[in-house]
Amino acid sequence: MRRKLRINGHSHLLPYPHQIPDFMREKEIFWVDEDKKFMLQKGWKRPVTDSSFFLNEKLEWMEKYNIDHAVVLNLSQLYGNGLRVEEMKKALRFQNDFNAKVQHDNPKKFTCGFVVHPGFVRGALWEIERCVEDLGMKLLCLPTHYMDSIGTWRCIFDEENEPIFEMANKYNLAVEVHPYDGEKFIKLENTAWRFHLIWMLAQCADAYHFLTLNGYPNKYPNMRVCFAHGGQLAQINLGRRIQGFDGRPDLFEGKVHPRKSVGHKNIFFDTLVHDTRSLKLLLDNQSAKQIITGLDDPYPLGEMESVSQSSYPGKILDLAVDEKIITKEDQDDMWDHNVLQWLFGEDEKEKEKLVNKILS
Repeated sequence: MRRKLRINGHSHLLPYPHQIPDFMREKEIFWVDEDKKFMLQKGWKRPVTDSSFFLNEKLEWMEKYNIDHAVVLNLSQLYGNGLRVEEMKKALRFQNDFNAKVQHDNPKKFTCGFVVHPGFVRGALWEIERCVEDLGMKLLCLPTHYMDSIGTWRCIFDEENEPIFEMANKYNLAVEVHPYDGEKFIKLENTAWRFHLIWMLAQCADAYHFLTLNGYPNKYPNMRVCFAHGGQLAQINLGRRIQGFDGRPDLFEGKVHPRKSVGHKNIFFDTLVHDTRSLKLLLDNQSAKQIITGLDDPYPLGEMESVSQSSYPGKILDLAVDEKIITKEDQDDMWDHNVLQWLFGEDEKEKEKLVNKILS
């Protein structure tokens, strides 16, 4: 019997400054300063808070914390909302080619996602085909919300995007749904980190609302969706959605009852909820099988080593075992079996192939 793996299902990676093409800096789309102190966009900059944002340092960090493998998502800053179409295409292609190279060069250590812009469905389908067929990628990263071609903000699980989900279903893709850009369409002052601490979680809840109302988990049975940050507000909001559906059925004509998707085998949530009470609610709602370990490293809201936060990678699950919220077997599955199930579904050959790479 093979040893249990520790696979981090939610990780991020920055390119080194020299890897970012000139047009990204010139157009102020996204770049990293030469000293690797800041990531920047036009009118925006954010400190690089840990050296493990970069590849070699990430590998050292994983070694230090006994993390066998990491699922690298796209950078949220590269969803392409509000960019001119040609700039958006080039920026997203850069992100996807960068992630593909990381995966190709480090198959033992990384499974990487690719991103498309749902506002341009035909182009998104071409890019999905390219990333799957040519680059060998199996994880589609999508934003909770996006700006369409006429400047209207929409939820990712809008019916206009069904061609994207049909192709994800065809290719047996895992899908990661991650929030960002809330300050661009929620008309509140961007202060006290409110969009990361509160509105991002509301964005996940909104996306979960429409995924389930539209019945997509059953309509696209080969597409497995994972919500970032535990889909945290979706958990506490479940009862309100059920009461709303039952109390005002006139507002939900042709929609699927929220109860139908609770604990669905093709809906996953990561563990990044920050406290064991929230984790227990997630467990009570969705079952241990639908939860994957996600560290959101190396962002400061991720599970990073921190004296001030009394934190380290994997702490939430260690605490949950100590408090008898989960068993040791549950913990092992959240690091191993459940992540593989999200990535590959019923494709046992692909699971075995990745496990063999990791253990080689």
